[in-house]
Amino acid sequence: MSQAHPLELKKCMDRKLSLELNDGRHVQGIFCGFDPFINLVIDECVEMATSGQQNTTGMVVI
Repeated sequence: MSQAHPLELKKCMDRKLSLELNDGRHVQGIFCGFDPFINLVIDECVEMATSGQQNTTGMVVI
């Protein structure tokens, strides 16, 4: 896995993104921030279940 540079992440802020997490979950939301450890803050987050069900989770840190 490559490491993201903070300046590259700033270019992506306030955009909708889609992530697949290590445990197989898929989430979508608005990228609104990050910290020095590259934890991502996602707003309006929705988890997309494999069954097609969508679970709204709000703001999360990944």
